[in-house]
Amino acid sequence: MHGYSCVLISALLLAGCSSAPKKEARVYAAGEKATVGPLIYSIVDTQFAPVLGEDVNNQRTPQNRFVIVQISVSNSSTSDANIPLMTLIDDSGKQFPELADGTGVPRWLGVVRKVSSAQTEAGNVVFDAPAEHYRLRLTEELDDEVSVDIPLSYIHEEQKDLKTTQDAPPMIEIPKK
Repeated sequence: MHGYSCVLISALLLAGCSSAPKKEARVYAAGEKATVGPLIYSIVDTQFAPVLGEDVNNQRTPQNRFVIVQISVSNSSTSDANIPLMTLIDDSGKQFPELADGTGVPRWLGVVRKVSSAQTEAGNVVFDAPAEHYRLRLTEELDDEVSVDIPLSYIHEEQKDLKTTQDAPPMIEIPKK
């Protein structure tokens, strides 16, 4: 009986040591088409904004900066497909989830979004994150990771009248390619 227990414990320990299959990680360069299953993503533009909204009395201010990513998503399948929420990931691995409130974001894609068969949806998604280099993860956390590299040179700062943005963080200039 004691020998049987040792074999059982050893088998359980070995099973616990086996690793799950590793997720595949693919990173596309900014401007390249990124394919995830039937969806084909293109990052069109990216900008930092110190505030959102034109009305001075109703402007939204971020904790860091609003990062607005203009994106297009094409569906190559024969059926409708959901467009998952996206996440910005900085070089240290810190994650910034897509904001659920698109108030003040022109052409906001929304949170619950779908693209019809053989169609393309285009618009903006928004994040609250510091001004730095990111990868935009296009997949849910449990899926294989597919992301697009967004270097600072691909991002520009939205210029606002400084009189209307007194409470906003100071603006920085980032050259656009």
